[in-house]
Amino acid sequence: MIQKSEIRDGIKSRMLRRGVFAGIALCSVSFASAQELRCTVEVNSQKIEGTNKSVFESLQSSIADYLNENRFSNATFSPNEKLECRFFLTVGEYDNDRIKGDIQVQLSRPVYNSSYTTTLLNFKDTRVEFDYKDGDPLVFNETSQQNNLTAILDFYAYLMLGIDFDSFSPEGGQQFFDKAQSVVQAAQSTGEIGWKAFEDTKNRSAVISVYTDANTAPIRKMLYDYHRKGLDEMVTSPDKGRATITESLKDLQKVYKNAPMSVALSMFRDAKLDELVNIYSKAPATEREAAYEILQPIYPTDVERLEKIKKGDEEN
Repeated sequence: MIQKSEIRDGIKSRMLRRGVFAGIALCSVSFASAQELRCTVEVNSQKIEGTNKSVFESLQSSIADYLNENRFSNATFSPNEKLECRFFLTVGEYDNDRIKGDIQVQLSRPVYNSSYTTTLLNFKDTRVEFDYKDGDPLVFNETSQQNNLTAILDFYAYLMLGIDFDSFSPEGGQQFFDKAQSVVQAAQSTGEIGWKAFEDTKNRSAVISVYTDANTAPIRKMLYDYHRKGLDEMVTSPDKGRATITESLKDLQKVYKNAPMSVALSMFRDAKLDELVNIYSKAPATEREAAYEILQPIYPTDVERLEKIKKGDEEN
């Protein structure tokens, strides 16, 4: 188990690395080999009957090896700096080596000076299809896509790195969002679902647009302000950190005004709304009201959680 002191040391190092790497081109720099992800992978095939389950066991092992043993950047990560992520594939159909289903992708990050981890990403991709035979090798190649499965894995690896780096330094994840966008562009010519613009408002093309489109650009500023200037400050200065988080919600409001149908809004809700209930539980009434006034028009159906934000711990 990683001790709290290790988390503190690790996050200090991560802040330095994210800040340093944000402004330089990594492709020409050589670092010691160290993978970036520590990803828990689960393949659920309960919906599939009458099939040898070994293919799904093999798939689970192959995905885990691909995400955890390949390097998706030139940055060096010590073991306690690796990105903690979860990758859950639910198989809905399996026929002639064709797998259809959905993937839940989750990414978390430690909060400085605490043992608390915060969710950066909690997204369900429902447009997942790929071919896979038992024992098929998954080979990483940064310049070309082996198949649709490796393209999907590459996309989410780059996406998670981009989001994580953005949370440590302003727009620090740009290089990774550029790589994720390149994966999308290359995959759009394959005819596979989940990649084309305007095909779906919540597919992979729509997701990367959150971080590359001018209308939703404020979400990236929010990633940094909310986490580095907000959450990371809350242990030593709760009022200051919470006030920064409240201010950062105005960037979410800008996204809503610019692109009210953007998947950015549901991605934020799924990752952060429960956390905001806790953040504002002991906040002054004025802060709770300010947060509520921003969030209520964006999430009008999330009545229960929004009311908790508005009321806080009333007995206190």
